[in-house]
This record gives sequence, structure tokens and C-alpha cells, in this order.
Amino acid sequence: MNSVSERDGHLNLRQVWWLAARPKTLPAAAAPVIVGTAVAFSSGKFQFLPALAALLAALLLQIGANFANDVGDFQKGADTLERRGPLRVTQAGLLKPEQVVRGMWVVFGLAALVGVYLAVVAGWPVILIGVFSILAAVAYTAGPFPLGYYGLGEVFVFLFFGLAAVAGTYFVQAREVTVLALWASVPMGLLTVNILVVNNLRDIETDRAAGKKTLAVRFGADGARLEYLICLLGAFSIPPVLWLAGLASPWALVAWLSLPLAQPLVRAIYHEKGSALNQTLAGTGRFELVFALLFSLGLIIGSL
Repeated sequence: MNSVSERDGHLNLRQVWWLAARPKTLPAAAAPVIVGTAVAFSSGKFQFLPALAALLAALLLQIGANFANDVGDFQKGADTLERRGPLRVTQAGLLKPEQVVRGMWVVFGLAALVGVYLAVVAGWPVILIGVFSILAAVAYTAGPFPLGYYGLGEVFVFLFFGLAAVAGTYFVQAREVTVLALWASVPMGLLTVNILVVNNLRDIETDRAAGKKTLAVRFGADGARLEYLICLLGAFSIPPVLWLAGLASPWALVAWLSLPLAQPLVRAIYHEKGSALNQTLAGTGRFELVFALLFSLGLIIGSL
């Protein structure tokens, strides 16, 4: 396969598309589905095929959103040569904007096909979740009111990676939404928000120059660091709340075993800046996945 650009480091076209998909962000899509499935299992409602389809749809939606973000930030001038994050294929000239846009709609089309199966299984609410997820992904950096450019990124990340992903995964298996499913969505939403917080903290200077008014730009680096801490503490507070409220067994506290992984991340956001935060960004995604696995394990064991 031929190389696509003299700046690509001899990447072939397949590798370039894989780079555009941002595989390190995919744990953020998988983690809430894992938790939603654990809630279904603990409630005796687990169904393998709908759970698998929910995971596939979540991964496809995340990849499509990454494509949309790649081309949207490039077109609005947020991704420049001064950018300190990982390479973006549109900005680097590895793919043309129209190629990325076509790829985005192909991926969203595949997600829609999976959504058709889930809609047959669980009904019309799945269609609403899917449509709004795609619209939010595109509107994050594109359109007349790009959400990420007005400090609304955290709100929509929490809603779609928390509430919609966890409760939606539970819904396609159980055909209902319970209080436990809603509460279990909170830590996943908060931890996914923290991925965005690190991203915005790293890019605070280039975002400010591009007029991208993230919360980090609005409230400064110290505000972003405080936001990270609040989300982290909020996530850790949910397992004991579920236990004390009688919604889960004490086994939900197994999620706290992930605490040692959080400590170096907190140190990093207070001592690192710029491109050094790329490792913290990846580490925050890994932490979310570990938290989700431990939280899910606790929910499952507590139900046995």
C-alpha cells in the first residue's frame, strides 16, 4: 500500500485511518458499556447480544466523533503547528478534510446499522439515543454553535458517556431504566469528563488563541485542575452512596482499589503542562477503564 504523505513517517493509508480513530480514546467508550452491562447482570437482566451490540455501537460512535473533531478543529483553526497534543491527520495533511468527513459518515452509518438491531430489540428510545449521539458528536466542533467552543463540552460528555451510555446499555438488555442504572452512570460520566479536562488543560494556550472558550480557557489552569479533582472525588463517592442507600452491596467499594492509579494522575495535572500531559490524558482513560472493571466486578459479585 502506498504512503499517503511525505509527513506521515511512512504510514500507509490503513495506519493513517487508525491514527485518526484515536484508539487511546476507545476505553472511554467501552467503560460505561461495561458498567451498564454489570448493572444488567446484577439485576438478572443480562443479554449477551444486545450488550455486545451496545459495545460495538459505542466504539463506532466514539470513532465517528473523533473523525468529526479532527476535521472540525482543523477547519476552525484550533489544530495548528503549535498544537501540543498527538498528531491529527487533517492538520498534518495526511488526509483531506473531505476524506475525513466521508469516513465520519461511513462510521456513523455502521453505528446506525447496529442501532437498527438494538431498536428492534429494545424499541424506539434507542433510535433517539443514537440520533442525538450522532448530532452531539458532529455539533461538538462543527456547525454554527460548536459545543466545545462555548464551554459546553463537559455537559455533553457527561450526558452521553455517562447517562446515555450506562443507562442505555442497561435499557437494551432490561427494557427499563432503574435508579441503580442512573446512579451507576454518574462516575462514568465524571471520569470521561476528566479526559476532556486534561485535553483542555494541555491545549489551553492554543484554544485561547483560536477562540475556543473551553472551561479551562474561561477559568484558567487552576480551575481545570480543581474540576479534575471534583470529578475524581465525585466518582469515588458513588460506590459508598449506592451501598448506604441499599442499591448495591459493600462489594461496590471494590472500585476504590483503583485509587492508587489516580494519585499519580493528580500529581501530573499539578506539575506537568503542554505535551507532557499527553501521558496523563492516556492515563486518565486507562484509569477510567480500570475503575469501570472494578466497579462492575463489585456489582456482579455483590449480586451472586
